[in-house]
Amino acid sequence: MKFKKKGLALSVMMSAGLLLAACGGDKEPEAEKPVDEGTATDTPSNEVLSVAMVTDTGGVDDKSFNQSAWKGITEYGEANGLERGDGGYDYLPSTKEADFKPNLNNLVRRDFDIVFGIGYLMDDAIKEIASQKPDTNFVIVDSEVEGDNVASVMFKEQEGAFLAGVAAALTTETDKIGFVGGMDIPVIKRFEAGFIEGVKAINPDIKVDVQYVASFTDAALGKGAASRMYASGADIVFHAAGGAGVGVFAEAKELKKASPDKNFWVIGVDSDQYEEGKVDENTNVTLTSMLKRVDVAVTDITERANKGEFPGGETLVYGLEDEGVILADSRGAISEEVLAKVAEFEAKIASGEIEVPEEPVK
Repeated sequence: MKFKKKGLALSVMMSAGLLLAACGGDKEPEAEKPVDEGTATDTPSNEVLSVAMVTDTGGVDDKSFNQSAWKGITEYGEANGLERGDGGYDYLPSTKEADFKPNLNNLVRRDFDIVFGIGYLMDDAIKEIASQKPDTNFVIVDSEVEGDNVASVMFKEQEGAFLAGVAAALTTETDKIGFVGGMDIPVIKRFEAGFIEGVKAINPDIKVDVQYVASFTDAALGKGAASRMYASGADIVFHAAGGAGVGVFAEAKELKKASPDKNFWVIGVDSDQYEEGKVDENTNVTLTSMLKRVDVAVTDITERANKGEFPGGETLVYGLEDEGVILADSRGAISEEVLAKVAEFEAKIASGEIEVPEEPVK
């Protein structure tokens, strides 16, 4: 895959406040600096821009990808004194793919300055609506759409997944590990590819059971896949399945309750899913989570737009080097020795010594 422009260096610990502090300055009135060729790629203004997003079918509370995006938008709105609703910040949920276009059009009619489409599945909808509405800035996450009023956001999921694979391979006691994917699409294949390569870097003899459930919403499908993996001896399962991944956690927690002396670890995705793995006050099945900092990307792009520098026509890529992807705090589930080894591989990937493939190596 060829990218037009690499994303800004970001810190995973960077707060919205720090980002805002870097974005001051007066802007030239819009009337004195007209948008070129009828598009809204640059919108200099003394006013804070309004922003909204359309979720994919996982919903805003998927404890994963959409939730991370909404966190970024909410923090941006609150930090800038905006209220939820027209003229401030908001979101519209999608329960099916047919909701994408109506939801995008709805936000355009409500005159939001920037409209985010969350997820690869929204590619066609963004492409069509953005071409029809050149006075609105759009952002597509996890895909690339051409257009002067469209910024594309991509992540190097394979790099963060590689570290998850290293941690899993160094932690497993059975040498059997699982990967549950949602839809069989390029972004999820990047998770799979990186995870498998990370495991192989430690021990190529470890078996990684890969199953796709063809859903980002059906928790029952995720639960079924995890059940088969744990039954076959896997003691760690990494999911990249959105809402379907909730079922992976559900299965692991049920098994842990029934057999407290056995390990049924889950590696979460996109957001820190520690709370999702909570069995009781003293027990948690979350080994770690591979964070995909959609929230940071949302804030970064929105603040650029506030400066009149909306990156229309560009693809911004957030990877391990700029901490756009990273492992969450394991809260003691991963040993210090293993964490040190993970850090070694992290440095090698960030420096370019190790290049992680985007597709599974056959």
